[in-house]
Amino acid sequence: MKTRILPISSIDDNTLWSNLKIGDEKSFSLLFERYYSDLVNYGNSLSPYAEKVQDCVQDVFTDIWVYRNSLQEFVVVKAYLLSSVRKRIARLYERDHIFRKTASTDAIAFLLEFSVENELLDDDYAAKEKVVYLNKLLNELPPRQKEALYLRYHQGLSVEQIAEMLDVNYQSASNLLHRGLLTLRKEWKGSFTLIALLFSSTV
Repeated sequence: MKTRILPISSIDDNTLWSNLKIGDEKSFSLLFERYYSDLVNYGNSLSPYAEKVQDCVQDVFTDIWVYRNSLQEFVVVKAYLLSSVRKRIARLYERDHIFRKTASTDAIAFLLEFSVENELLDDDYAAKEKVVYLNKLLNELPPRQKEALYLRYHQGLSVEQIAEMLDVNYQSASNLLHRGLLTLRKEWKGSFTLIALLFSSTV
């Protein structure tokens, strides 16, 4: 009987994480390939310096490999990686004296431009002009609300994970999401179905 070889996409994060902790280079490489683009995109939302962002992401993975023996046993890998990139960029800002004497990520402006056009234009009720207007509303939100919505909707993180990443308590993270959604509901003049679809994963 032949042993069935699982495709790469079916190997879950926890298995890869456990394997890299014991020195499996292939598992480390698979996690790198799986999340590198997402981490760079997120890093670019926090810093306009693309090359430095790539360096930060690579440094995160380097540290993971070098210090693999001391890594936590159980983590939500995606949330851990996103949080590590955020902290690394904060240290970069501190080193460059942009944050003066603090490495608080509160001072990081969330730069990413939302674009939900690809997800929604195929639906009958998502006329292009309405989606353009919704993008405009999203991108006019305060940076912290915008980032919280990005992490929840685009990255699929839980409220608990967002709170940890943003270094706030659960209620504060929940408030950021709620206020962002409330602003959209207040300003949005079109069908509420569009917003409900967009943020169905946040409720």
